[in-house]
Order: sequence, then C-alpha cells, then structure tokens
Amino acid sequence: MALRIALAGKGGSGKTTLSALLCRSLMEQGIKPLLAVDADPNSCLGERLGVNVERTIGQVREDLRAEPDKVPAGMSKSEWIERLITEEIAESIGFDLIAMGRQEGPDCYCYINNLLRSCLGKMGDQYKAVVIDNEAGLEHLSRRTDGRVEIMLVICEPNLLGARTAMRITELMRSLELDIGHAYIVLNRCRGEVPSEVSAMLDQTGLEVLACVPDDPTVATMELEQTSLLDIAPDAPAAAAVDALLTSLRERGEA
Repeated sequence: MALRIALAGKGGSGKTTLSALLCRSLMEQGIKPLLAVDADPNSCLGERLGVNVERTIGQVREDLRAEPDKVPAGMSKSEWIERLITEEIAESIGFDLIAMGRQEGPDCYCYINNLLRSCLGKMGDQYKAVVIDNEAGLEHLSRRTDGRVEIMLVICEPNLLGARTAMRITELMRSLELDIGHAYIVLNRCRGEVPSEVSAMLDQTGLEVLACVPDDPTVATMELEQTSLLDIAPDAPAAAAVDALLTSLRERGEA
C-alpha cells in the first residue's frame, strides 16, 4: 500500500511549494515511483514540478455528467472512469501527476465523485508514495475525499493568522474523525525564532511542530522563473529543511 501524505493550510501558506519539495525529497531518498495529486482547483503543482497538465479530472467529470451513457459496451462505468483517469496522468521521470481541477456545474456530483475516489484509491496503490496538495480551504477534508492518509502536514506561516488557521484545521480533522495516521504542523517561510504568542497558540492544537522551513530566496527566484523545484540545489535552505523533515518521518517509522 502506498504511503499517503497530504498537505493542508490556508491559501498562500506555501502548500504547493512544499508539496513539490517533498516530492523531490521522496525521490531523492529512493521512495518512487511517486504519484503527485494536485487537489487544488488552481492547479499549480504541475508548474512547480515542471510538468504540463493538459486535462484535469474536473474536466473528465464534466464530460461524464454531460454524456453519462457514453460507456463502451462490455465495460462498467467504474472501469471506464479508471481508463479515462489513466489517460490524463502526466508522466515524468520517477513520478506521475494528476490534477483534480474544479467542479464547474451546479448539479450533484456525489456518484461520480465516489467513483473517482475509488479509482484514485486503486491507482494510488500502484505507487510507493502519494503526495496530495489540497486546496486552500478545507473542502477535501470536510468531504473526506483524501481517504486514508498516513501523514497530514498542516502548513502555516509563523504568525497569529497562520496559527489560528492551524487550529481550525486540527479542530475539523478531529470533529470529522478523519482516517489520519499522524498529523504535524510545518511552519513555512520562517525568519528567526517563532514568536512566543504564536508558539503558545500552536501548542493548543496538540500537534507537534515537525519542521520550520526557512524563507528561501532561491525558491522565490525559481518560482518567478517557472523553473522546476525538482532542480533546486540540495543545499538550498528550503530543500535541506524538507529533506530533514522526511528523514525525521522515516526515523520515526512513519515514512
């Protein structure tokens, strides 16, 4: 079964950047093949990984809603959807990427969403690890669309707004009794020591702060130039911090 790592946090907290750096670290440490899932409707993970996504699962879903009976003879709808999803996977060296996209229409998508979730679950088991970059809100958590997650990383910046967001996410995870093995907080864009009032608020979440990823100008430059973060120098501060994060998880036997 694949190791599933999901990242959650508010918009602008750096989830997509850290998702890409985590993909890099996993592959550098030999955990591949890897499936990267861009569950953010804005679909930016492909850019961070240097992969072009031509079609999202949201577009597949719209096509299925428009033509629900367009299924080849002798094939079940779930088999047909699995085939369509496979066709939309963007392949690269060491990893594949799939983008969820957005739901365009006003109608209920529960049946199709359930089929998609089932197909993605089966597909994920073909990989050693799955990294899920969630959308800015908490939709994928509240709708339980991540399924079983071994590791949940709550990403936030080291300020009071970030800490409050981390509290809301952890409260939601507990209230929904989500199937999560371990959850941690990762502070992003750190500059010096974390303010005491922020640390105090983070303590209230009951989650350990697993890592503090420094504010790294190398990352900002690469994103501005639209360069794949897979090519970042291993000694770049952000890359080294995410490497250490993954090493810590592996030493604990969680990755």
